[in-house]
Amino acid sequence: MAGSLAASAFFPGPGASPAASAKTSKNLAGELPDNLSVRGIVATPNAPSGNMQVKAQAQAFPKVNGTKVNLKNASPDTEEVIPYIAPKTFYNQLPDWSMLLAAVTTIFLAAEKQLTLLDWKPKKPDMLVDTFGFGRIIQDGLVFRQNFWIRSYEIGADRTASIETLMNHLQETALNHVKTAGLLGDGFGATPEMSKRNLIWVVSKIQLLVEQYPSWGDTVQVDTWVAAAGKNGMRRDWHVRDENSGRTILRATSVWVMMNKNTRRLSKMPDEVRAEIGPYFNGRSAITDEQSEKLAKPGSAPDGGTMKQQFIRKGLTPRWGDLDVNQHVNNVKYIGWILESAPISILEQHELASMTLDYRKECGRDSVLQSLTTVAGERMDGHAGDSTIQCQHLLQLESGADIVKAHTEWRPKRARGEGSFGGFPAENA
Repeated sequence: MAGSLAASAFFPGPGASPAASAKTSKNLAGELPDNLSVRGIVATPNAPSGNMQVKAQAQAFPKVNGTKVNLKNASPDTEEVIPYIAPKTFYNQLPDWSMLLAAVTTIFLAAEKQLTLLDWKPKKPDMLVDTFGFGRIIQDGLVFRQNFWIRSYEIGADRTASIETLMNHLQETALNHVKTAGLLGDGFGATPEMSKRNLIWVVSKIQLLVEQYPSWGDTVQVDTWVAAAGKNGMRRDWHVRDENSGRTILRATSVWVMMNKNTRRLSKMPDEVRAEIGPYFNGRSAITDEQSEKLAKPGSAPDGGTMKQQFIRKGLTPRWGDLDVNQHVNNVKYIGWILESAPISILEQHELASMTLDYRKECGRDSVLQSLTTVAGERMDGHAGDSTIQCQHLLQLESGADIVKAHTEWRPKRARGEGSFGGFPAENA
């Protein structure tokens, strides 16, 4: 009964009047103030009972067990309601799980890439996986393989990759081979024993046969390996294929010797260096002896041919970007200088089919060179029935010292539909 009376004092029934509520409150408290205030309802004295003025008034919320509660007024005249705010809990303060998962994944991928970039040598070379396209060692550790995607800035006016692009791929795979095998010292492809003796590699000769040229967006697969070349040299070969069809794009072979980077003189191969690189020697050849003999040597006249017009380009100077870490001009740059003096008619209507380069002297930053090209003559290609143009090239200092001698053969360009890439018959490798 007492509970009912207390509840009716705070929550009057729908039929109860303000006067009745006041009377009930008087019975409970024993006295009645002049102005009765029950949850914001104020009765004005001397006001007619039929016209009682009622207004909403802001008031502190009552407390239940020490906690403030919002008692919603049933009166339709209430003007302000404060919304309920959920208390802070441990669950509400947890971070966004999706953001946390993304952060953990990013850290994991960055750590995995960093570990891959480290110079480490696996127990079995075949276990090295080409995760980021840096290449991998295959065939019992004797061959290094790497893929390259032909980019838009690597193609020429005929929409195919330039010879300089392909030569850069050869150089890149050679350096990555040394690095992946764990033989990279502090030099440009030099082994640790070479670095101790201030020795560096310099190229002596390069021969290459181009069967077709890749186009923009094609993927080429480059295999490279090394072998002995006499007592003091090393041979490095390459075989470049189309990654999708497996057709041969280019074959190349080169001979490298050692030079002291302080005295700039050639050096014999130390036994310690031979012990480092010897286990990686592979006896196979990218260009057979028969194919090599068919390639004319620089300075020789073609069979049955006569020397014709000579072209010259003077005033060639190396730029800072043409130098490598050994402080001499990169060997690929020489090819561009050689072609500077080639007749434009040959470049427009023919493409390079083969090239032989003999490197005689290194070129420094302050060198001034001239490029000479002599169109040696034409000869019939018995296999294709087309005539090829042969050219002799000489790159020398303006003072007269020879830098590079080269011989090139050029074949007519064919329509794009007549073969893969440049339209030439390509043998399967």
